[in-house]
Amino acid sequence: MEQTLVIRRTGEMNREEIRRAQEAANRKALLVKRGRTAVLIGLNVLVALFVLLPLLYAVSVAFMPSSELFTTQMNLLPSSPTLENFRQALIKVPLARFVANSFMVAGLITLGQIISCSLAAFSFSFLDFKGREALFMLVMATMMIPGEATIISNYLTVSRFGWLDSYQVLIVPYLTSAMGIFLFRQFYKSFPISLYESAKIDGCGNLRFIFRILLPLTKSAIGAMAVYTFINAWNMYMWPLLVTGSNEMRTVQIGISMLNNEDAQSITLMIAGVILVIIPSIAIFIAGQKQLIRGMFSGAVKG
Repeated sequence: MEQTLVIRRTGEMNREEIRRAQEAANRKALLVKRGRTAVLIGLNVLVALFVLLPLLYAVSVAFMPSSELFTTQMNLLPSSPTLENFRQALIKVPLARFVANSFMVAGLITLGQIISCSLAAFSFSFLDFKGREALFMLVMATMMIPGEATIISNYLTVSRFGWLDSYQVLIVPYLTSAMGIFLFRQFYKSFPISLYESAKIDGCGNLRFIFRILLPLTKSAIGAMAVYTFINAWNMYMWPLLVTGSNEMRTVQIGISMLNNEDAQSITLMIAGVILVIIPSIAIFIAGQKQLIRGMFSGAVKG
């Protein structure tokens, strides 16, 4: 009886020691995990600060009087912050008009590319016609042609149409893109062809199938396309500079360059204008970054 009690107590002590050892190992593993997480967060913060340093310094310069910028001291932060640079930037050039033009042009280009690219991608994905693959490869081959190679011919074409210095010359040449067609086609390829065949049996036409079935199922692709297209259209510079000549038609990127003069004060004005201009594109990117990433990768996996 005594031997049984001793054995039982010994077993309980062994179990208690094992439990304590397991708890100690778990605490050690948790500390190691937290330490790694803290190190990774610290490295990410340092890299983010390094990458964002030019932008943060630009924001600081935008609030800095020009007298503080050109000194023998390195002024990273303004000693007397002011909004005068932003006010002068809005007065020197009609920046509000340029921003409105850019919003209109970028918005219509985005809408046009979503519609045209989705229609073309539907044809390349669901319709069976002769030369479909060859035509698609021809469309993709246009991505290898730089825009500078066609800008002169495009200019001569729109000048014959009498479109110079108008909204249509800024919008119509960019109403479709090979990148958008490729993106939508890859997404449509993840859908079974039986979906289209079933809709056809039920009497659903092609346009109705696109707008009532396909587009609601491709919200992530539409979001990615919208963010990508809007930012590219917002940042256009060479084509608007070539085809517009009046302040009524100029876009915001052209307006920012008009703030660049040879006097020292123009640098702070230009930086303030740049900060005003990049706010919409940064806000749209932040709001749609999840859609952009999801849309870029969602069509890569079938099933």
